[in-house]
Amino acid sequence: MEGVLKHKITFIPGDGVGPELSDAARRCIEAAVTAVGSAIEWEIFDAGIDVMEKYGTPLPQHVLDSIKKNKVAIKGPITTPVGTGIRSVNVELRKALELYACLRPCKSYKGVRSRYEDIDLVIVRENTEDLYAGVEFDADTEEAKKVTDIVNSLSKKQVRQGSAISIKPISKFGAERIVKFAFDYAVKNKRKKVTCIHKANIMKATDGLFLATARQVAGEYSGKVDFEDRIVDNICMQLVQRPEEYDVLVLPNLYGDIISDLCAGLVGGLGVAPGANIGADAAVFEATHGSAPKYKGMNKVNPTAMILSGVLMLRHIGEVKAADKLEGAVKKVIGGGKDVTYDLKPNRNDPSAVGTSQMADAIIKAL
Repeated sequence: MEGVLKHKITFIPGDGVGPELSDAARRCIEAAVTAVGSAIEWEIFDAGIDVMEKYGTPLPQHVLDSIKKNKVAIKGPITTPVGTGIRSVNVELRKALELYACLRPCKSYKGVRSRYEDIDLVIVRENTEDLYAGVEFDADTEEAKKVTDIVNSLSKKQVRQGSAISIKPISKFGAERIVKFAFDYAVKNKRKKVTCIHKANIMKATDGLFLATARQVAGEYSGKVDFEDRIVDNICMQLVQRPEEYDVLVLPNLYGDIISDLCAGLVGGLGVAPGANIGADAAVFEATHGSAPKYKGMNKVNPTAMILSGVLMLRHIGEVKAADKLEGAVKKVIGGGKDVTYDLKPNRNDPSAVGTSQMADAIIKAL
C-alpha cells in the first residue's frame, strides 16, 4: 500500500523443525508490523542439508547475495552436514558476512519453568577470533611438528611433541569493536553496566589484550555505563549464585559460547533464548537451538526462541513499537499457560498442550 514503510528481509526457513518454526515466527512478525502500519517483503531462500544435492553446498551463493543486498535476514535452525568441508552453515554465514557480534539476551518470562526469576542478562560474544578461528593442526602431522618446533624455539614453555595444536588469536581490532558494540548496545538500551569476562590471570597475552582493550574502551563511556571485569570461572559461579548483579556481559568467542548457554539455562533453556549475529553491513537473526530433525513435521516444538529472535530483528530495523507489541503478546500467552507447547506446561505430558502453529495463532490474537 502507498505510504506504508516496507522492509525487505531475507527469509531462510531452515531444515528439520526450522520451516514450521520459521512459519510461526513469520506470521507473528507480519501481524505485529501490520498492527503498527508497516510491512515486510520477504525474499525466501532455502539453505541447509536439504539443498546439498541441488547446489553442492548447504549455503548457496545466491543466499549470501540476498543477505548482502537486504542487510537483514532471519533464519530457522539448520542442520550441519556431516563429512563435508563446511563445519557449520552458521559459522560460514558469520565468516562470509563478517558478523562479528553475537547478541543473546536471556530474560525471564513468567510461565517458563526455571529455578530463577527476574533474570535480564545480555550476552555479547565476539564471533570471529579466539579458539573458534579454526586455526588447528592435527597431531603427528608435518604441520603440527613445524608449529611445535617454532614454538619451542621461541618460548621457554615447551609444547610436547605429538601434540594436536589449536591457535588462539585475539587482536586489538577484534577486541575493540566487540567491546564498543557492547557499550553502544548498553547506551542505546539504557543498560547500566558492562562486565568483561576473561582469563587474563593465566592467558596474559591473549585474554590480557582483550581485558586491556576493554578497559581502554570503557574509558570512552565513563559516566554513561559502569564497567567491571570478572574471571570466567568466577563469573560461572556468580551467575548461578547472584545473577541479578549482572547486566551486559562481553566475552571472547569460546567463553561467550559457553556462558550464553549457561544464561539460557537460568531462564528456562534454549527454547526461549533468541539470538542475532550482527556485523557492520548485515545482521542475521536466529533461534539459538538446533534443528531437532526427529521432531520434523510434528507441529510440536516451542516457537518462542524464533519469535523472540524476530523481536530482536524488529528492534534492529527500527520497528520498536512492533517489537514491543510482539514481545508483549509472547509474555501474555506464556504467562497465561493455556495456548503453549508441551515444554511450557508444568507437566510435559499435559494433553492440553498446543502445537507450534496454534501457539503462534494465540500470540497473534494477543497482539
